[in-house]
Amino acid sequence: MTVGTLEGATLDGRGVRIRISDAVITAVEPLPGADPHSILLPGLVDCQVNGFAGADVNAADVSEETIVALTEALVAEGVTSFCPTVISAPPDGILRALRVIRSARDKHPLVADRVAGIHVEGPSLSPDDGARGAHPVDALRDPDPTELEHWLAAADGLLRIITLAPERPGSCGYIRTATAAGVRVAVGHTAATPEQIHRAAEAGATLSTHLGNGAHRMLPRHPNYLWAQLADDRLSAGLITDGHHLPADTVTTMIRAKGPGRTFLVSDAAALAHCPPGDYRTPVGGSVTVDPDGALRLTGTNLGAGSGSSLRECLRWALHNTPFAAGRLVDMATAVPAGLVGLSDRGALAVGRRADILVADPDLRPRAVVVAGVRRENGG
Repeated sequence: MTVGTLEGATLDGRGVRIRISDAVITAVEPLPGADPHSILLPGLVDCQVNGFAGADVNAADVSEETIVALTEALVAEGVTSFCPTVISAPPDGILRALRVIRSARDKHPLVADRVAGIHVEGPSLSPDDGARGAHPVDALRDPDPTELEHWLAAADGLLRIITLAPERPGSCGYIRTATAAGVRVAVGHTAATPEQIHRAAEAGATLSTHLGNGAHRMLPRHPNYLWAQLADDRLSAGLITDGHHLPADTVTTMIRAKGPGRTFLVSDAAALAHCPPGDYRTPVGGSVTVDPDGALRLTGTNLGAGSGSSLRECLRWALHNTPFAAGRLVDMATAVPAGLVGLSDRGALAVGRRADILVADPDLRPRAVVVAGVRRENGG
């Protein structure tokens, strides 16, 4: 159903009336006495999604239907823009996933509107336990500009973020080549020295992938690569705020160190997110256990294997467990990531922005999602 007007309240309690025409917000007006139980937020923007609700970007049989199902499941959670994330794999596996995502975009309008770009996480990562995370060690390799050319051709303009470990040989030259092609480079899954972190930023890296995770279990107090990334203002940090990956004190400290404008929330959701508890076999991590509390772990360990939460749930956790104003946290899940991947047309309830809007109850449970001006009741 096409929407002309929406009324409700923001999370900080301001009543608003939003007018929409041709999928664009045309007015945002104060509305005293608006229903405080109808919360309006911009559609969420998630820069790291490996899968969700059984749809797996990294499955050997990934198809256009997989990407459509993933998109539908995320929209139901209020995530109206996202970066499907392809992890470390042999060269043909990464190329296959890139081509499938591109084909899904070309054939399905919903995917074209929702996919903000592709995030390739790897394969140039640290092979160390902990730092490697759930990435298969035999798929890791040094950055290769020729492989990058193949990715750019396969993705046809969709390649948006590459995560790498800057200690790998050739990283700085690779970062310069990627950024010149319009790709954002993120530091992540690394064993780099502080000097290597700063050289990567000097070469053009602008992001830190899920800072504090994909890290060694034990680090020197100082110096180490976490302090270096927190200190370097050229890097904006993604944080997984699902309640399992980072404690509340760590999230609070990291946001204070980076500043809200250089911090964005991500889900790092995996295909097993929202699946029943139990043991599973997956392309990401092999044997993975879904705990009763929703956490995903490599079976028999306490090592994470992606997140079992959506970005909406990550935002809700941050609202309940950190001291920051609601508007600041909402920005970290909307305007900040949208800006970091070059999406100036979304991420805010503002005139001229695309009418992507989550309608929720005060506990952030979805009641409806507006996608480019079209209302989908109960997120469906």
